[in-house]
Amino acid sequence: MAEREGGAAGVEVVPEERENDGVGAVVSLGDGWDNDDRAGRRPEDESGRGVVIAFGQTMKTLRVREGLEREEFGRLIGYSASTVASFEQGRRIPSPRTIDRADEVLGADGLLCLWKEQVERAQYPVRFQGMAQLEKECIELLMYDALIVNGLLQTEEYMRALLGMRRPPLTQETIDQRVTARLARQDIFDRRPAPLLGFVMTEAVLRQRYGNEDVLRGKLEHILLIGQKRNVEIQVMPLNCEDNAGVNGPFTVVTRKDGKKFVYSEAHAISTLEADPEQTALAAARYGIIRSQAFSPRESSQFIEKLLGEL
Repeated sequence: MAEREGGAAGVEVVPEERENDGVGAVVSLGDGWDNDDRAGRRPEDESGRGVVIAFGQTMKTLRVREGLEREEFGRLIGYSASTVASFEQGRRIPSPRTIDRADEVLGADGLLCLWKEQVERAQYPVRFQGMAQLEKECIELLMYDALIVNGLLQTEEYMRALLGMRRPPLTQETIDQRVTARLARQDIFDRRPAPLLGFVMTEAVLRQRYGNEDVLRGKLEHILLIGQKRNVEIQVMPLNCEDNAGVNGPFTVVTRKDGKKFVYSEAHAISTLEADPEQTALAAARYGIIRSQAFSPRESSQFIEKLLGEL
């Protein structure tokens, strides 16, 4: 099943939109949304590996020029010698902060910093790079979820419960990397200027006991907490609602700073990022109908509090 927090395997995009807007050919809304952990990240595919290898070779050349051994250089930038080797060999991706520090330590005068944007893109598979850019540029995200909690609202425990149920099973390293990725996406809540974020989810999403009761409680408490942010609206579609314009499944409407809209949707192993004005307008209108059919944000908060009281 394609997971709402990411896991999509394919996408269809209007070719001219891909060329004009920089939207990638395949999109995932979460698994590839990686942030780096202490040891750095692995390139997601071969297209990014070339960039990372070239960056690593450049960093190694500068390190050797400065007469620094890997262990000494690693100590100066806060990593082990083995991790420095991974950076230099293109097996791991350093964070922007690490690149800044390496540039300073090596006296590169901004040479390494020039690589930051390309190296950052390399952390995502090609299919996600377009969506990653859209999330950075968006002024509004409107999300409807009917299967699981949206990745932006997930707790770490809930993430691990979901990933632990995947079949075939994921390795622990993969689970850890994807958890780091999904947690990193949640930085959007603290971005300035703050984008407008709307969530509508079905009651079933809230009630589903993935993990255990503690995971469920943490999930509900976290959703209530995020719902208190002034740029966030969270609404619940009750099970006894007789009308639901979201019967076609989960989707997200993205509005970019220039006003252009995109609609992202998922089905089994397939994801689509649509830029056609007619389709995006229809999706935005559909979301408006869904929002009107769901509980209001205040009613939704009271409903979630009621669910918590039942635990």
